[in-house]
Amino acid sequence: MFIFSKIVGWFTQPLTWLLLGLAMAWVLSARRPALARRALGTGAVLLALMGWQPLPELLIRQLEAKYPEIGPTADLRSYAGVVVLGGGTASGRLHQNHAHPLTNEAGERLAVSAALALRHPELPLLYTGGEGDPTGGGPSEAERARVFYDSFRVPAAQVRYEPVSRNTYENAVLSAKVPGVNPKAPWLLLTSASHMPRSMATFEKAGWNVTAYPVDYQAEDVTVWTRYSLRGGVSDWQLVLNELVGLVAYRLTGRL
Repeated sequence: MFIFSKIVGWFTQPLTWLLLGLAMAWVLSARRPALARRALGTGAVLLALMGWQPLPELLIRQLEAKYPEIGPTADLRSYAGVVVLGGGTASGRLHQNHAHPLTNEAGERLAVSAALALRHPELPLLYTGGEGDPTGGGPSEAERARVFYDSFRVPAAQVRYEPVSRNTYENAVLSAKVPGVNPKAPWLLLTSASHMPRSMATFEKAGWNVTAYPVDYQAEDVTVWTRYSLRGGVSDWQLVLNELVGLVAYRLTGRL
């Protein structure tokens, strides 16, 4: 199932469809040149439309608005701890070649959770993440996160690690088995706001008592209809498709 999910994830990349269209045009070019030209034209139009960002930003905003944001001054004394979902570190292969902790576009998961730990020393963190890259290489994500927290001087005793899970479903199931963790107690669940709907549903299905602590917001409150960027549009569409396809797949497989 894990490998299948990664194959499906490959098809949530918008440029994958463009590549398939170009391949189809090449195959058809010798015997069906008219169809090949149509395929090339359709690909060009799709590529142009991918750069128009308001539509994917609207969908991202809807995902992010599912759960309210919790401010940094909120009273968190009633919670047993914070479950931090992996996904914010750079790849293990890149990490092993550098001395400093490296993060990616979801690095706010690490930064905000470290700030929470330092602001609330009574609040333990549970970081869950093994290696979501099928090709592997380098230290696990939990090990990479440990380097990050250590660099911010988060007390080692304040952080537990679940170093095996490879996706959101395994995050929920395997984190519940960490010694000393009671999933029935109230926990905060910290992950990117766009990923929160699938994460909350998955954790609740697995028996967790969780409250959303969304971070890493991507969509602005006001739509700028003239915003255009091929790089930004492709990135936005990939985020949206990954979450929407993930929600459908998890629902069909009974994971939420």
